[in-house]
Amino acid sequence: MKPTILTGDRPTGKLHIGHYIGSLKNRVLLQNEDKYNLFVFLADQQALTDHAKEPEKIIQSVGEVALDYLAVGLDPNKSTIFIQSQIPEIAELSMYYMNLVSLARLERNPTVKSEIAQKGFGESIPAGFLVYPVSQAADITAFKANLVPVGTDQKPMIEQTREIVRSFNHAYQTDVLIEPEGFYPKDEKAGRLAGLDGNAKMSKSLNNGIYISDDADTVQKKVMSMYTDPDHIRVEDPGKIEGNMVFHYLDVFGKPEDAATIADMKAQYQAGGLGDVKTKRYLLEVLDREFAPIRARRLEFAKDMGQVYDMLKAGSQKAQAVAAQTLDEVKSAMGINYFK
Repeated sequence: MKPTILTGDRPTGKLHIGHYIGSLKNRVLLQNEDKYNLFVFLADQQALTDHAKEPEKIIQSVGEVALDYLAVGLDPNKSTIFIQSQIPEIAELSMYYMNLVSLARLERNPTVKSEIAQKGFGESIPAGFLVYPVSQAADITAFKANLVPVGTDQKPMIEQTREIVRSFNHAYQTDVLIEPEGFYPKDEKAGRLAGLDGNAKMSKSLNNGIYISDDADTVQKKVMSMYTDPDHIRVEDPGKIEGNMVFHYLDVFGKPEDAATIADMKAQYQAGGLGDVKTKRYLLEVLDREFAPIRARRLEFAKDMGQVYDMLKAGSQKAQAVAAQTLDEVKSAMGINYFK
């Protein structure tokens, strides 16, 4: 039996190249290794926990994120790609798990506390948002995922799922549920792309990202506006590469064959004699090599959105069959499969 991996995204907009370098590229590698059963989902129910009054944003984003998935190389013939809200078994599992978690425990979750502060809910925290770690546990256990790729900031969420699994298995004297392991990046910084403006993280809310769907002209405009060294005013001035987004992106997206050129450019920039425009033009070449084929595939898939939704429907049906089996086992363990 292959280990199962579950991973996904909240569909609250198109995905950017930070998502690509942080997770999407690795998902494609895991998929193509053929060592795992890979489930990739669009977490629309989770997105609704803080966007309940603007569902149209989520609905639109589901199609956009699906296009991004297909464009980067996720293959519905190799991975199960599905929509969270189309798996009603997840909601039922969430209800059973909620009875095993105290309100105080949810309020202590560091990740939830941090996100509540960031979103400025104050005293108006949606109940669905507060309990979304329970829903996340249902996502993971519904497919008996062994591994969940996440950043280290999500460790508390994985631990909460593990607690729920242990609590359930102990309460009902069963081994139906599997304790998942977090699949963390070896180098946390390597999976995080800073924003164009030098902010610590590329983010939709900060509007400081390049999107997978951006056309070549848009990418050029964004790269030409990137934060570099504000003190590097003239070409002959010595410049700093630390905190310079152009060199940061070159380090991230450059391939081994680019290493010598990038090293030479860094030395020349630090010594003086290399202008920002030249470095940005080189970065454009590097990004175009990576993303031009992806953009082309995305445009091709976008010509037939009916086919994209057919893919999502087929993936959701396949995922639901797996989740239904887990739910049946859970209800049997609890003794509430009354009519079997």
